[in-house]
Order: sequence, then structure tokens, then C-alpha cells
Amino acid sequence: MSFQAPKGTYDVYPPTSASWLAVRDTLARPPRLAGYQYIETPTFEDTSLFVRGVGESTDIVTKEMYTFSDRSGRSLTLRPEGTASVLRAVVERGLYRGQLPVKLWYTGPNFRYEQPQSGRYRQHTQVGVETVGSDDPALDAEVIWMAAEAHRMLGLRRARLLLNSLGCKECRPAYRELLQNFLRRLDLDADTRRRVEINPLRVLDDKRAEVQAQLVGAPLIVDHLCGPCKEFHDEVRAYLVDLEVPWEDNPKLVRGLDYYVRTTFEFVHDGLGSQSAIGGGGRYDGLVAELGGPDLGGVGFGLGVDRTLLALQAEGVTV
Repeated sequence: MSFQAPKGTYDVYPPTSASWLAVRDTLARPPRLAGYQYIETPTFEDTSLFVRGVGESTDIVTKEMYTFSDRSGRSLTLRPEGTASVLRAVVERGLYRGQLPVKLWYTGPNFRYEQPQSGRYRQHTQVGVETVGSDDPALDAEVIWMAAEAHRMLGLRRARLLLNSLGCKECRPAYRELLQNFLRRLDLDADTRRRVEINPLRVLDDKRAEVQAQLVGAPLIVDHLCGPCKEFHDEVRAYLVDLEVPWEDNPKLVRGLDYYVRTTFEFVHDGLGSQSAIGGGGRYDGLVAELGGPDLGGVGFGLGVDRTLLALQAEGVTV
């Protein structure tokens, strides 16, 4: 009997493994040079951590998590993303009691039950950073710059940075109601109508052409930001100008996680087809408190090793 790797997974083996390691190590180089410290968390956690931290309306929680019961009957889930696990460790280990902000970097596999296709796997490896304990927009720019700098170090030329603001608890409720009123008039399937009631911003991120066609004229959050959020967003962009990091404003950018507020961003590469994202992140003020810690701001990113390597191959760049 012969065995094969499970569907949606792959082996990293020679000679490509040398390039894979070079990509992973280069993505980690900017945070290491910037003084970020390494953290490693378990591959599986209590299921409730991800339900609470990632958000019950996300596809990750509702459709994609690998969840199982251990021999004691506890519900556990293979890590679908890195931020919730790192913040759980920050709270549990009291790392926030020292000098702030806490600056951490990490790498490892994440697991999502997705439909396998080019650039999308059920196990994928990321390099991530989390900066916890500050609401300074300069840190948002620092995090974005590190990702852009890693791409530059790799010789990646065609990665594009998309940028948006998702507002805050002060301005988002009024916008949420406005968006819901718009979306309720559309011809949407049952799952999407449910999402309209739980987290309508996620509908803007729907990649289906038939949904996007109906979103023409939808109200956009950038037109409804409160004064402090608008000022924050302007400061982030001003810092990016100073750092010589180009970006494109994308007012429909939401990403697939419920915890983002204010800054959200994504790096895409047009050489990868429909699965164009190679990494992204954003600000998640309030998430530390949601996971049982103090009310601290935070911002971070996750960069895909696998997709970055595919982007390099699309450009013919050898590492």
C-alpha cells in the first residue's frame, strides 16, 4: 500500500526546500533586525479561543477549522491563524506587565479546511509579528514597512500594498447600520444574509462576481470615519510616505477576520491569479481585553511563505 500527503497539503523537499527556507528566513529578517523577540505557541488551542478571537461570523470559524475532541472530551482546534494564540500567550504569561509595546515575531503552520487550489492549501506556513500595548499610528507604519522591506530583500517587485481603515467602536456602529440597510435590499443567498446581520463588513470582502456586481454604490467606511479615526488613518499614510512605502487605497478591503479596527492592509501579487494575497494584517485594539487581558492596542501581520515563494517564481526570481 502506498500513501500520499493529505489533500490540500504538500511536502517541502529538495531542491525547492532551500528556496522555501530562504523565503521564510528573509520574511523574518526585518522584525529580527528591529528587535522583535521570538515566540512559539502550541499548534492546537481551546476551540473557544478562536471562536472568541477570530470571530463567529468568519468563514474560518464557521467552515474551515479543524476541530476535534481529545480523550478528556475537551474541544481543541488546530491553529487557523497566529494572532489569537500569540495574544493568549501574552495574557497568560503576563508579558504586558513589562515594557510596552511588546514586540514579537513567530513562524509556523496554520490549518484551514479550504478548497485546495493554486496558492491555497489546507496547511500553510506564515511568518507573523504582533506589536501589543500601543495605539501609536507609527507602529502601524512600522509593521507595514517590515513586510514591504522583506519583499524588497527577496527581490519581489510586483507586490502591491492595499490599505484601508475600518473605523472604531465610535464610528462603526452607525456605518454598520447604514451598510446593513443597503445589503438587506440585495438578492443574496442565505449564508450571506446571515452574515449581513452578524458582520456586514465581511460582505464587502466577498470575492464572488455576482455579489460584487450588487455592491456597486454601497456605502464605504472611509466616508463615515469619526474625526480621530480619520486623523489616525492620515497619520499612518503620512508615515508610509516618509518610509517610501507605496500603497493603494482600497475602501472595500476588510480581510477575513473580525477583530480588525482602523488600519487594515493586504499585500497582493497579480501573478497568482484569483488567490492573489501573499500576506496582510491590521490593528486589533480591544482584542487583548476580549481574550481576558487589559485594554491594550495592537497591530500585526501574517505573511505566507508558500504564496510568497509562488510570487517569486511568477516573477522568475531565484532565492
